[in-house]
Amino acid sequence: METVPDKTIAIVTAGGRNPQVLINALNARFANVTVLIEQPESKALFLKRRARKLGWVTAAGQFATMVVSKFGKRFTEQRAEDIVRDFGASDAVDPTVPVAEIESINSTAAIDHIRRIGPAVVFLVSCRMLSASTLAAMPCPVINFHAGINPQYRGLMGGYWALVENDEENFGATVHLVDTGVDTGDILYQSRVKPSKSDTLHTYPLLQTAASTDIVIRAIEDALSGTLKPLPANGTSRQWYHPPVWTWLWNGFTRGIW
Repeated sequence: METVPDKTIAIVTAGGRNPQVLINALNARFANVTVLIEQPESKALFLKRRARKLGWVTAAGQFATMVVSKFGKRFTEQRAEDIVRDFGASDAVDPTVPVAEIESINSTAAIDHIRRIGPAVVFLVSCRMLSASTLAAMPCPVINFHAGINPQYRGLMGGYWALVENDEENFGATVHLVDTGVDTGDILYQSRVKPSKSDTLHTYPLLQTAASTDIVIRAIEDALSGTLKPLPANGTSRQWYHPPVWTWLWNGFTRGIW
């Protein structure tokens, strides 16, 4: 497929394998892709913010899941490689793609950088939420990739929670316009995929991402051509978080949902 020239696409991410799959897919399709890499958020700030919202016990349980499950990544590497291969994706960093390091998308420096390069669209994947003032300062449409079906599975671990809720038909991903809520913006495209029994909390998001490169490309094409057709996010709406460690272990041992 030939690349599409001219208009700049700015991708904002905190980095990682899953975003890299989408960066590579967009860079293969469009000529002018540039990336803004955020610095990772501190674990202390994560805990404090989550505790204010859900309480310290739940926040600590969610953090424990993140820590404990991290050790399991080495056992899912083969499955991750299979996913990337099966979907014809690439997770290799391409040194030809321009990258700018930023502290946060909500920093003055980041906003100034975006205004300076004048993108036709800003694409978010695995980054901080935009503040209302940052969103208002964007000179173009802002689109987000969410590894979950909106509005039922907003927030985090949408694929995992779809399985826990016996809703495998809604294991998938959403590309949507960004507003000031958590994955509440109007929907552009959605994709659904069937997970393997060997998939876990580590590989669900990669599977959802690799299976969604086509809808991400279509959304960016629409933005560049001025033909975005957003639809309201209708249906039962709920925001999800990481499962506390006791919930994760219970679902893993009793239902095989890891």
